[in-house]
Amino acid sequence: LVSLFMSDLMVGVVVMPPAMLNQLYGRWVLRGDFCSLWYSFDVMCCSASILNLCIISLDRYLLIISPLKYKLRMTSCRALWLILATWTLAALASFLPI
Repeated sequence: LVSLFMSDLMVGVVVMPPAMLNQLYGRWVLRGDFCSLWYSFDVMCCSASILNLCIISLDRYLLIISPLKYKLRMTSCRALWLILATWTLAALASFLPI
């Protein structure tokens, strides 16, 4: 949940202010090289948010289908690995095209 919070917070703090300026002025008013960096952060934060929701759904599914084996399957090390994989996949999908 903290990872989902961080991705949504980054959308609100990093992505939305330049998007608001873009909507208000009808064009990109910031430096040109900042545009591709902003797009990358936009894709990364939104992708991380969606992937975090998928991981949370998978976690809840595993808890429901076998509640007695859940603590054996979902260790803190695996949870940390899943969060790291989520952010890595989101970063690769957004910053590699630059």
